[in-house]
Amino acid sequence: MKVVTETQIKEFPLTSRGKVRDIYDLAEDRLLIVTTDRMSAFDVIMNEPIPFKGVILNQITMFWMEMFKNIVPNHLIASDVADFPDALAPYAEELEGRAVIVKKAKPLPIECIVRGYITGSGWKDYQRTGSVCGYPLPDGLQESEKLPEPLFTPSTKAELGEHDENITLTQARDLIGADLLDKVQTTSLEIYSRARDFAAEKGILIADTKFEFGMVDGHLTLIDEVLTPDSSRFWPMQGYAPGVTQPSFDKQYLRDWLSKQDWDKTPPPPTLTDEVIEKTGAKYAEAYQHLTGKPFTTV
Repeated sequence: MKVVTETQIKEFPLTSRGKVRDIYDLAEDRLLIVTTDRMSAFDVIMNEPIPFKGVILNQITMFWMEMFKNIVPNHLIASDVADFPDALAPYAEELEGRAVIVKKAKPLPIECIVRGYITGSGWKDYQRTGSVCGYPLPDGLQESEKLPEPLFTPSTKAELGEHDENITLTQARDLIGADLLDKVQTTSLEIYSRARDFAAEKGILIADTKFEFGMVDGHLTLIDEVLTPDSSRFWPMQGYAPGVTQPSFDKQYLRDWLSKQDWDKTPPPPTLTDEVIEKTGAKYAEAYQHLTGKPFTTV
């Protein structure tokens, strides 16, 4: 297992190189997804990787997909490099722990966000309007307070380097249709609720998260990453108190550090210090250990 910032697999066409993932076209119905150690914040890719972050993200995603497979199918086919095509054998060390072979899906054109606590852009929205993404909320809520009920708040999918934009349910319905929107809303809320209850038993509050779905052979399918520190806000239950920004097991530590730098949140980003790299990596490893009950190891 090695630190990977970018892959160069010449045997298969590269279809996408995103903020974190490299995706290759293996066949008519299969893709290879490699979760690298690239780190992004404020939609900008940092110059320095967070060692083995991609392995942690991939392992957490597979953990949740296994848990939720009775709620919704997922796109996973293989995760062990020993089961990968022979043409990928020369890259086994790079791919170990961080790559999966998946079914090709037609991704829905929306991000499916569920908010259980009022924080981030939702908190800013509430301060301005008394609502979150069009949902009226009670007066007097504090930052980081638990919402009366989890909210499904879809957004657009932005191109690399752009920002997602919150949209209304009506706008989402126009994009994917009423029946499909109802299904993804119900499914997203059910997954979040089950994950929230499970994580609470492990001492973690899941403040909010983002799901992605696609269609495979006409069936709604869970794809991409699931409830990782990159797609969610994980807060320690111990010491939680509304009214302030919470410490977290996700990239918020890095965001906070970057916000203190003389940087306008456009490329090029500041150089990450060794301390920031180490502490950010430790946050990811801690989340993995809390959720799975196993320490993260690269051996």
